[in-house]
Amino acid sequence: MKLAFSTLGVPGLPLDDVLALANAHGYHGVELRAHPEEPVHPGLGREQRADVAAQFKKSGVEVLGVAGYARVAAPGDDGTVLDEVRALVDLARDLGAPYVRVFPGGGEEQGPEEADATAARRLGVAAEYAADRGVRVLLETHDSHRTGAAASRILGLVGHRNVGALWDVMHTWLGGEQPFSSYAALSPYLGYVQVKDIAGAEDKTPIGLGAGVLPLGECVEVLSREGWDGWLCWEYEARWYPDAEALPGLLEAGREHLARLLTESA
Repeated sequence: MKLAFSTLGVPGLPLDDVLALANAHGYHGVELRAHPEEPVHPGLGREQRADVAAQFKKSGVEVLGVAGYARVAAPGDDGTVLDEVRALVDLARDLGAPYVRVFPGGGEEQGPEEADATAARRLGVAAEYAADRGVRVLLETHDSHRTGAAASRILGLVGHRNVGALWDVMHTWLGGEQPFSSYAALSPYLGYVQVKDIAGAEDKTPIGLGAGVLPLGECVEVLSREGWDGWLCWEYEARWYPDAEALPGLLEAGREHLARLLTESA
């Protein structure tokens, strides 16, 4: 498996510094948080995008994905959501990234079946657009659909290879789902896996990998046992927790912890 980290852990850091961290600590890729407050986002022009792609190529680090904030199950107009997803897909294509991350975002004002149908309808349209650009749109296990079982209801309705799943191991754990159940539900669709660690369900402040309660060992074990050979991406949510320890000082130990889990599960 390849290892990456998300720029959510180093908010606003210039791209040259992000790539230097990846190389210094042995990470193969970077997941780019695609928000206007970050150096890379859908508002970049053609030349800026080409410059970003060239920076990655020169560094030898891969662009794992573009992590957007489109909420495909949210109530409201389809066109607005689809425009947001298309902009993320175009950015991913221009950067050479294989994946785009979207959220479910179903609200309390609609029932589960309606939210599933809304998300599946929009993702079905987005899938054709993404297919023409060589990109997969990944629905993260998050918010209204935090378990693999919930996310797979949507993905099963879509049934298109250019729409898949992003397994966030914190959210499936918070949803009470065991790693083997999450993998079983998501495996037909799985793009990559986001790893992280927290002190507990009541304190989600990010901490070093292996220092908290999340079942990272079990997740890696089931992935290895099933022969899955994709990406593990450390999403350290420093942007939302300004008092959290700075990610750069944790990257080396985090990579070593993941490498140890991979060796033990081999």
